[in-house]
Amino acid sequence: GLETYDCRFSSVFCEKSKRLIDVHSFALAAKYYSLSNLGLCTPLEEILEALRGERQERNDIKTDEFMNSKKSHEVQVMSELIDSIANYCGIKQVIDIGSGKGYLSSFLSMHYNLKVYGIDSSNTNTHGAHERNRKLKKHWRAYQSRARANLKSQKLEEVDDRPAQTEIKCEANIDEKPLNNNSSLQSQDQVTTQDSVPSGVFTEIATSETSKQTEINLVAQTQSDESKLSENVLAILNVLPADAVEVFSSSQCDCGELCEEEKAKRKMASIKAKASKSSESNLYFPLTSYITAETELSDIITDLEDSVMVGLHTCGDLAANTLRIFTAKPEIKAVCSVGCCYHLLSEQYENQEDCTEEVWGFPMCQYLKDEGWCCGRNARMSACLALERVAVGQMLPTESLFYRAVLQVIIEEIYGVTKSDRHVGKIFSKSSSFLDYVRKSLKKLELDDSELPDSCIMDYYEKYKHRMNELEAFNMLKVVLAPCVEVLILLDRLCYLKEQDNIAWSGLVKLFDPVKSPRCYAVIALKKQSCF
Repeated sequence: GLETYDCRFSSVFCEKSKRLIDVHSFALAAKYYSLSNLGLCTPLEEILEALRGERQERNDIKTDEFMNSKKSHEVQVMSELIDSIANYCGIKQVIDIGSGKGYLSSFLSMHYNLKVYGIDSSNTNTHGAHERNRKLKKHWRAYQSRARANLKSQKLEEVDDRPAQTEIKCEANIDEKPLNNNSSLQSQDQVTTQDSVPSGVFTEIATSETSKQTEINLVAQTQSDESKLSENVLAILNVLPADAVEVFSSSQCDCGELCEEEKAKRKMASIKAKASKSSESNLYFPLTSYITAETELSDIITDLEDSVMVGLHTCGDLAANTLRIFTAKPEIKAVCSVGCCYHLLSEQYENQEDCTEEVWGFPMCQYLKDEGWCCGRNARMSACLALERVAVGQMLPTESLFYRAVLQVIIEEIYGVTKSDRHVGKIFSKSSSFLDYVRKSLKKLELDDSELPDSCIMDYYEKYKHRMNELEAFNMLKVVLAPCVEVLILLDRLCYLKEQDNIAWSGLVKLFDPVKSPRCYAVIALKKQSCF
């Protein structure tokens, strides 16, 4: 149990020197505190089953003809889930926050016939998305029919190859675990957290006739889930105070506020779109706007209606702000957000003297705010590493990290620079040697290297090259810790949702294969029926 791990963990570091002395126990403890081990995720198949109810159709189509394999995997899996959420809520409008080049938005609009607004802060991305979507539309029908034909023949082959026993097993599984509306909430005590959450909440919302009773049941359900999690897993999931809610008023000023001319332009575009709606039901509108927690969506989307808000790898604070907009705006009925770039999160308790912001990327929940919790940039950088990729043999880029580390010493010792806003960027892949790397980096950093001889640069390389093994070992330890830091950030977001009183269900779902897509966890939530 937890006590055993706490006891073992205390002997991992030397009491006097604070150095790591038991690497094996350290790795085991880190594994214990990873999301996959804690049992806090709802299985994707379970949530899809609960959302679909009677409708069990799968709408598969291969996307890899117009996306790379990583993006194709992400878009296929996430769009199926979003479509199921939209159908469940009876919604046709999707708002894709941080939509980038519009891969997800295009697919949702064309393949699932949803009306999608893709909002991105980069004008270049928005323009590129618009062009890509226009070209894609020209070839979509032909592509779709070809993909369906391929899929049909593939399924026929699978049926021919499949042993008869598999069919019997599948049927047995269906009989064993029916979605029973009557028993799902009553038999909570006998059911695990994972089993009870989706079927209990979703079937209750879908079938109850009296919304008052539904609301009472849902509150009981949420409280029960929270208390179960706090008892069985981590102290971080203690039942949180009901008044710990951050509401962002729609009247608050948005730093990216639109001018009247822009609003009028968007209104005209919206009217034109409505006029063409009769000939085309699936629409995709790429829009350029900088999104914050206080953004007034109706200023950006003039025909805003009940929507599902989504984000595929929303960067830094954008992931947190997506959840804040969801909780604050009555039109947003559901959210499905996959974050990334944890190192770009703003932290409330990291730099006390620079506290000018009111809304922070971390922490979000009241529990961690009360604790004054701080990760720090190093820990957040570690959270971005991909343990599963390393586990299957995709090694860390040790040489490029080593080059960067030695460059840092040169910059500090020769130029006296300890802090700079400039970035070296991806120079390693463009360099033929360490010497070439240093010269190119110094130019990019606008540091004069004319007086710096080659021999001096190579002396630094020779001085530190025997320590490359240490660097690799250190980075391996960071990789092992990565899931622990990620768990903290994701549970903070989940706890924030658990604190809100207008949410029927919220959870974490492992959406993607972590080898293909390391940031693979989605934060999902649905508003209560009374909020519909």
